[in-house]
Amino acid sequence: MAVIRVLLADDDAEVRATYRSILESDPMMHVIRAEAANGREAITKTLDEKPDVVIMDIRMPELDGLVALERIRHVRPEQAVLIVTTFGDADYVARAVSLGANGFLTKAGDPYDLLRGVKAAAVGGAALSPAIAAHLIEVLRASTQQPAQRTIATADLTAREREVLSLLARGKSNAEIAAKLFLVEGTVKGYVSGIFTRLGVRNRVEAAVKAHEAGIV
Repeated sequence: MAVIRVLLADDDAEVRATYRSILESDPMMHVIRAEAANGREAITKTLDEKPDVVIMDIRMPELDGLVALERIRHVRPEQAVLIVTTFGDADYVARAVSLGANGFLTKAGDPYDLLRGVKAAAVGGAALSPAIAAHLIEVLRASTQQPAQRTIATADLTAREREVLSLLARGKSNAEIAAKLFLVEGTVKGYVSGIFTRLGVRNRVEAAVKAHEAGIV
């Protein structure tokens, strides 16, 4: 894997310094010197620097992280963005999922989750720690299908689809899933598309949440 270029967007300089220290402990990470302290800077620096992954705080001055995410998506729809949240940000989290965030981190989370999350997002995977997945299940429960319907949806998946979903929920990209299951990447893409349709989800994060909820992970 090539070195992953990461942009930090958080209004707390100490938090940015902590993330930088953790990320730079891994030789596969390069934290871009330019940092963003508010939503407007996050947009500008993302478009200027074109990082592989942006770590975006939700609550920032001028523009919040979700407005920044939405505007970045209009220009760079392929941009990987990890959202930093707290367990009190339920409404923000639900909106971030709908905007296609690549994953979620907590400021008090395990440093390994940060490294794993960035690596997963960089290859198109969904970055969810078990704690974040549990939180997202509760957040999305009120806005999606009823629990019984969700169980039926995952129960209807084929054995191969469940294998693919399990790996997807662990943050694996289509290419990594293909290598693991000895399939071609196009076949995996077809499985993922079918899983999205069967589960009624729009993106990998929502699919990963369903996998955690159903005990597939």
